[in-house]
Amino acid sequence: MPKSVKIGLLFASVVVVLGIFLGVNASGVRAADDASQDNSAYKQMNVYGEVLTHVENDYVVDPNMKTVTNGALRGLLESLDAESSYLSPEDYKAYKADLANQKKSGKAQVGLDVSKRYGYATIISVVPNSPADKASLSDGDIIEAIGNQDTRDLSLAMIQLLLRGEPGSELHLAVIRPRKADPDKLTLNRVVVQEPAVQEDLLENLSIVELKPMALDHDHVAQLEQKVKAAAKAGNKKVLLDLRDVSAGDMPDAIKVANLFLASGTIATLSGQKFPTQTFTADPKLAVNTGSPLVVLVNRGTSGPAELVAAALMGNKRAELVGERTFGEGSEQKTFDLPDGGALILSVAKYAAPDGKKFEDEAVTPGTVVASNMDDVADDSQPLAQKNGVAVKKQVAPVQKDNERDKALELLKAKTA
Repeated sequence: MPKSVKIGLLFASVVVVLGIFLGVNASGVRAADDASQDNSAYKQMNVYGEVLTHVENDYVVDPNMKTVTNGALRGLLESLDAESSYLSPEDYKAYKADLANQKKSGKAQVGLDVSKRYGYATIISVVPNSPADKASLSDGDIIEAIGNQDTRDLSLAMIQLLLRGEPGSELHLAVIRPRKADPDKLTLNRVVVQEPAVQEDLLENLSIVELKPMALDHDHVAQLEQKVKAAAKAGNKKVLLDLRDVSAGDMPDAIKVANLFLASGTIATLSGQKFPTQTFTADPKLAVNTGSPLVVLVNRGTSGPAELVAAALMGNKRAELVGERTFGEGSEQKTFDLPDGGALILSVAKYAAPDGKKFEDEAVTPGTVVASNMDDVADDSQPLAQKNGVAVKKQVAPVQKDNERDKALELLKAKTA
C-alpha cells in the first residue's frame, strides 16, 4: 500500500475519533475551513496529519504506524482525564469478553484499586488482608508493568482488565515504591477478594463511636446505616468516620451516606458539556444523626464515593475533615463504538462538591491537614521477602502512633456533645 494511502487512512481514523469526541457531523467538518475555526480541533487535525507524514517519511527507521496512531489516540484521551480511554479493536474485543465473564462467574483480583497518574498505573487503595496487602503494596505505589506490558502504554480500562483473572492464577507486577529507584518484581496469586465489614469501636467511655467502612457499596452502606442508628439510639454523642483508603463503592450509595448526617443542603452535583446538571439534595426523611459532633478522616487513598461524602459533610459545615488531600476522582463515562471495531470510553460528566469544585480536578483538601506517619514506620526501601517465589509481607515494627487519628480524636474530645 502506498505511503500516501496509509497516511490518508490513519488521518481518517483520527477524524472519526475526534468527530465522535466533539459530537460533530460532516457539515461541522466542512465548517473547519471558516476563519472562525482557526483555533479549533479541525485545524489541529491538519497538524496531526502533517506530523504523521513526517513520522512516516522522515523518522530514523520505518515505524509501525498502527502502533504510532494507537499511542497518539490513547494519549489524546488520557490528556483529558485518567478515566477516558481509547481501545483498539483488539482491546475492545477483550474488554467486552471480560465484562461478559464478570457477569457470568465473576473475576479474581489481588485487592488493588488503581488509576493512572504520571502516565503509569498508580495504586489508590489496597484491600486489607488481600494478596496486595500481604505484599506490602500501598496507596501511591506505581505499577510500572503488568507481566511484560508497560502500564504507560495501556489504557486504564486495559490495566484493570489485566489485573483480573481466574482464581489462583498468577499476576506478575513491577512496582516502583517511594525512596527506591529500582522496581520490585512481585508475583501475586489472584483470589476472590472480599471487602471487610464495617468496623466499629467505642472510645472515651463510650462517648465516641469510631466507624470504618472499607467500601461504600450497597452492603457496606447498609451496615454503616445500622451502626449509625444503633449509636444514636445508645446515646453515643460523637462520631469519628474514617474514610482513609476508601475508594470502592458507588456514588448513589455515597450520597445516601452523606444524607445520614445531613437534614438539608446540597450533597453534590453532576454535570457535563452535554449532560443535564443533576443536583443531589439531602432528604430530611433519610437523616439519622444531624447534630452530634462529627470528624471525618481522609487521606490520599480516599477516592470517588468517599470524596463525595467527605466534601458534602465539610461543605455543609456538618463535619471537620482531618488528614491529607484526597486522590481526586469522580466522573461518569460513556462508551462510543468506532467504525473500525475500536471504542472510546469518555468521561461525559463530573461530580462536584457543594462549592462547585470537581473532585476529578481539585480533589478534597481537609480543613486540618495532618501528614500520615505510616510511611515512616514501614521501610519500603528493602526488597520484599519471597516464599516459594511469591512476595510476602515484611515483618515491620507495629505502628505506635496514628497522627491523623490522634488529631481527629483530639478535636472530638474538645467538642461538646
